Amino acid sequence: MFQSILISNKKLISNMLPDKCSITEHGKPCVNPPEFIVSVIVGADEYMVGVTCQKHKQIVSGKMQILQNQGKIPDGKIGFSKLKAVGTDCIHGNQDDFIQIDMKNFKN
Repeated sequence: MFQSILISNKKLISNMLPDKCSITEHGKPCVNPPEFIVSVIVGADEYMVGVTCQKHKQIVSGKMQILQNQGKIPDGKIGFSKLKAVGTDCIHGNQDDFIQIDMKNFKN
């Protein structure tokens, strides 16, 4: 699932990011909401590589440095941009907005 609206560095990002931290720890995905966009800054370019929560920020930073040393991601400054979730109740739906698909009619 995705957050409806996320704001990072005063830029609006809509329906583009996961609603949970990107980290899997001991085989279990983190259920915390993302608090940071993780990116690599190379010169004038910035490459987003994931999202993380505060709890996993240091772990992600260490893993990013390892991946840079192995040449798997570009060398550059590792950036963490703070996210702020914003919700709205101005969009409402009703039964006419939903479409039902009868899966029994589809045959492979």
